[in-house]
This record gives sequence, structure tokens and C-alpha cells, in this order.
Amino acid sequence: MTPTLAQSHLPRAGSAPRGVDRCARARDWAEIQERMLVPLYEAVYERLDVGSGTRLLGLGCGSGLALLMAASRGASVTGVDCSAPERLALARERLLPDAGSDERPHGGTRLVEGGPADVAGPDVPAFSMVTAFQPIGCVAGDSEGLSGLLEATVALTGRGTPVVLAGWGPPERCTTSSVLKVATKLADPLRGAGSWRSALRDDLEEVAQRAGLKPDGSGRVACPFGYADTDSAVRGLLSTGLFDAAVGATDQVQVDKELTEALHPHKRRDGTVWMPNVFRYLIARTR
Repeated sequence: MTPTLAQSHLPRAGSAPRGVDRCARARDWAEIQERMLVPLYEAVYERLDVGSGTRLLGLGCGSGLALLMAASRGASVTGVDCSAPERLALARERLLPDAGSDERPHGGTRLVEGGPADVAGPDVPAFSMVTAFQPIGCVAGDSEGLSGLLEATVALTGRGTPVVLAGWGPPERCTTSSVLKVATKLADPLRGAGSWRSALRDDLEEVAQRAGLKPDGSGRVACPFGYADTDSAVRGLLSTGLFDAAVGATDQVQVDKELTEALHPHKRRDGTVWMPNVFRYLIARTR
């Protein structure tokens, strides 16, 4: 249920505990966890016919898998991220392997450490699509700041531009929700910093309306979390940042132990870990 939950533009579950190798965590994110939302990206791009005529702005682009997929369809992509430099470095490796600077367009691609204002300019054409793919509706307060970010983005688009938001599906259809509750249990008394909560039906619509956007369709996509083994599952889930508050309240050994135990019911005979989930996306339009 949530690969992409170390949100770049949203509050994190907690600051990374001391001693955490941020580069290794970013690599775990890119190599293990990020791919879990590929079905979501594909569904959105197919529905909005992303192609050579698309100028896409990815908010909180992280290590850039969603941008890479759009670029492979012919889109011109720009990604911004203000709080995950290690992930952004991996995005540069993927999308700008031969560029001397991520500040300059390269083959229609641009990556910038910052926010929407940092990619604005008199010579920059309007974006025809905006994505905010980090799913909301799992951690208390995880949508705070998103509406303001979207408002700042509107000035870079034209009227009627689609803005895509992503969120968790109903908890009864997200197997990983039971595993994520471990973070809340261990983080107590730090629950306020990152407590798990069930996704609400209108989470995405409320964010869109606060940003002055008009909802214009939605969909649900199956995004199962599949891992080669329990160790990969633990590393992938830890890379989301959702367990940082728990590590800070206890220690890494305790979190690893309880996370491993929570994953046990989802381990199959061949040693793989499999957790079916459903995610939801909303397409909203600028006015």
C-alpha cells in the first residue's frame, strides 16, 4: 500500500533518525519500493493520452520513475522536489545521464531541486499536465501543504489543465494497511507526528477544492506490493519514511522485528511477500 509515501512536497512521517544512510535508503526506494505504483502511473497516462504533445510537471518527483515513463511516451517532462536530494540525484542518473547541469533543459527534460516557482520563467511554455503522485490519506496531516503547492502551480498552466492527485484506496482493500499500523503503535507517544489513519472517501476532492481546482473524474487502480523476500519488504517499506517516528521512539532493531512479524501473514510458500492494494487517483482541472 504505499511505495511513494516519502512525500517530497508533503510532511514526512518524521525526520530520518540519526545514523540512517540516506543514500542507501534512496536507493532502496528506487530499486524496491517505487515500482509498486507503476500501474497507477500507467493508468493515468493512458487515460490522459500522454504523448509527444504533453508538457508534464511532476511535483515531488523523487527518483523520477513516473517522469521516465512519461518521457518514454514522448512527453517533455519537468520534475521538482524540495526535500529529497538523494532521490533527485537518482532521477538525474535516470533522466539526465549526460547533462552537465540539472538546471538546464536536456532533451526536453528538466529536474530542479525546489518548487514550482523555480521552474517558472518568461520563456517557459505552459505545462499541459501536472502530477502529484505521492499518495495521501495514510498518515495524519499528509495532505498539509499540498493545496498551497498546487495553487502555486496553477500560474504555470493554462485553463482546463489536468492536475492529477493520488491517494490510498479503502483500507479494506489495502492489505498493507495492517502493516503500516505498526508504525503508529511503535511511535506512540509520537503519534501526532505520523499516526496512521484510514483513507477517507473525499480526501483528494477536498485537496483539489482547497486549491481552487475542479474535480473532473477519478479512478481506482490495483497496485499490489510484491517483494522477493521479507528482507526486501522491510527495506522497501522503511524507505518510505513512514517508520521514522517509530525508529525515533524505539530503535531500528525493534522496528525491524515488529515489521517482520507484521509481514509474516503475507509471506508465501516460495518466500515472496505479496500484499494486494488499491489506490485511487483524481483528475482535477484548473479554472
